[in-house]
Amino acid sequence: MARLEVRKTYKLYIGGKFPRSESGRSYEVVSSGRAPKFLANAAQGSRKDIRDAVVAARAAVKGWSGATAYHRGQVLYRVGEILEGRREQFIAEVSASEGLTKPQATRLVDAAIDRWVWYAGWPDKLPQVLGNLNPVAAPYFDISAPEPTGVVGIVAPQQSSLLGLVSVVAPAIVSGNTVVVVTSEERPLPAISLGEVLATSDVPGGVVNIVTGRTAELAPWLASHADVNAIDLAGATEIGWGELEAAAADTVKRVVRPTGDGSAAVEPDWLAAPDLSRMTAFLETKTVWHPKGL
Repeated sequence: MARLEVRKTYKLYIGGKFPRSESGRSYEVVSSGRAPKFLANAAQGSRKDIRDAVVAARAAVKGWSGATAYHRGQVLYRVGEILEGRREQFIAEVSASEGLTKPQATRLVDAAIDRWVWYAGWPDKLPQVLGNLNPVAAPYFDISAPEPTGVVGIVAPQQSSLLGLVSVVAPAIVSGNTVVVVTSEERPLPAISLGEVLATSDVPGGVVNIVTGRTAELAPWLASHADVNAIDLAGATEIGWGELEAAAADTVKRVVRPTGDGSAAVEPDWLAAPDLSRMTAFLETKTVWHPKGL
């Protein structure tokens, strides 16, 4: 006897909890390929949900940025462990979301897990690599050290549902920033599952907040929000990111543009080896002067 199909309706991930969208709306997520198949219902987030996510992210900045770099590294490595434990689930979701064969999806999921672990090794190394003892012609020590910029908005890649997502979220939180993520509109399931991983790891609530829904509806509110300090427009390649950059300029945000120009922006090759650029994009440099002793 055939079992009854259990259809899932997912929620948002805000402040370490899974609230329903304030709008009460949801939308169908279907598989990619020639014969689209229903996968689940995803919450269709609203402006209010973005505002709630920013409030949660702001509240988490002090605790996350104030934690020791060693502690942040350990917490992020634990996320990598849980990703590895749910590897088969992510392979199935990436395969369905992106219309890939299992071997193709496996390659991307393995790269995403490796990418997360790679970034987990950086929190206690950033100050050594980016900090400096500056030579000055005065009886002072002059020390420069990197600090997080605060709350970072992220428009997640639209095509790369997991590897691209990890490649923009992990570098932002390594240094102590917190993030609000607008997921891929058509391929949100790996992001939703990542939220479940974060909720069952040691990552404090509010460090990562995940809002599903219509990118063109949510991204402008995130870009213009006065309490967001920076924004990554990696996934805004199809909605006119120039307007989002202009909205961000009104509140003097740092902006990471998509690859390409305004008329032909494309997503980068997420399989390419990462560098420090996405970490340094959301860092400030603090310089301290201290008098030398006798």
